[in-house]
Amino acid sequence: MADDNNQVEVVPGTEEFEHMLFKLNMDVTSGDVSVLNYNGNELQQVQDGLYAMPALVQEDFNLFFIVSKLVEDDWVMAFSTATIENNNEITDLSEPMTTGKGLNVLGGVSPADANNLLKYFNTLSDAGRGEWRMVDKPEDASNEE
Repeated sequence: MADDNNQVEVVPGTEEFEHMLFKLNMDVTSGDVSVLNYNGNELQQVQDGLYAMPALVQEDFNLFFIVSKLVEDDWVMAFSTATIENNNEITDLSEPMTTGKGLNVLGGVSPADANNLLKYFNTLSDAGRGEWRMVDKPEDASNEE
């Protein structure tokens, strides 16, 4: 992924990649979510304007796609982890993390699954359904408690 202005390559697994967000080039409605299916899963509407779908669910780790208007009026695909009770009931989702951060976290757990997800996003990009964007680094993030 390159920034058109500076031609800087941002590589998965790096700190810079954690600031990458996948912006959709479409509005998301319950009638068209199937174009975003991943690995046999489909986005489910959690609340008005917020959709979730499993990216990877294992006994000791899970990662869910979060699709919403998280940044201005743009629909984005981010990630969240979930609290799962009774083996299949999602009772809570964490604060969303950028697409790049989610992929980096997943890469630490399962590099093969992270590569498959990266291919998924590249396929969406090649089909004109979305594009990678760099988001600003939060200032003084290391000082947060």
